[in-house]
Amino acid sequence: MSKAAPHHGLVHPDVEIIETTTPFKRFLRIDTVRFRHRLFSGEWSTPHTYDILRRGAAAAIVLYDPDRDAVVLIEQFRLPALVAGGAPWLLEVVAGLVDGDEAPETVAARETYEETGLRVTGEVIPIQRYLPSCGASDESVFLFCARIDASAAGGVHGAAEEGEDIRSVVKTIAEIEALLDQGAIENGHTLVALYWLLRHRAELRRRWTAI
Repeated sequence: MSKAAPHHGLVHPDVEIIETTTPFKRFLRIDTVRFRHRLFSGEWSTPHTYDILRRGAAAAIVLYDPDRDAVVLIEQFRLPALVAGGAPWLLEVVAGLVDGDEAPETVAARETYEETGLRVTGEVIPIQRYLPSCGASDESVFLFCARIDASAAGGVHGAAEEGEDIRSVVKTIAEIEALLDQGAIENGHTLVALYWLLRHRAELRRRWTAI
C-alpha cells in the first residue's frame, strides 16, 4: 500500500483530507481517503473513509451525418456489463481516456479514427462534462458531437495491441429513437449524447447542411 499525494480535486475549503492511501493500482487504481466535510449546519462531520476508483478524465463523441440523418455508433464486448447481469455486447458512442494534458476534443477526434476509421468533419461541438458514478469514482466524461460521412462507415477497428475488436455500426435517427424507447442503450454517456442529439438535431442539420 502506498501513500498518494492529494489530487487537485480534493482541495476544497469544505473538505479536510486526513489521509490518502493507494491499496491497489494496475490498469485501474483505488485510493482510500479518510476525510471530513462541512455540514449544512456549518459544523464539521465526523471522519469518513471512502474507497474511490480513480478513473480520471475521458472523452466521448456522438458522430452525426446530417445528410443521411444517421449516427455512427460502435459495438464492442464489455465484461462488466455481463457481470452486472446484462448482455456483454454494447452499442456505444466513440470514447477514450484522456492521457496527460491532452485536450478532450483532441482525444475524441483521435478515438473516432481509431474506433471507426472515419475522420470528423469541421467543428467538434462540446455538449457537457458529466460524472457517471460520482458516489464511487472520479471519472469525468467530456461529451462532444461532430459531423461525419456515414457512407464510409463499417468494418471492424481498434488498436490491435490493446486487444480491441470494435465494430462500426450505422443507425438512422428512427432506429436510434426505437433503441432508446426499448431501453436497448445501456451505456451512460451514450444515453446522454443521443438524447442531446435528438434535442439539437434540427439545429445541427440547419447549421451543417448550409455549409
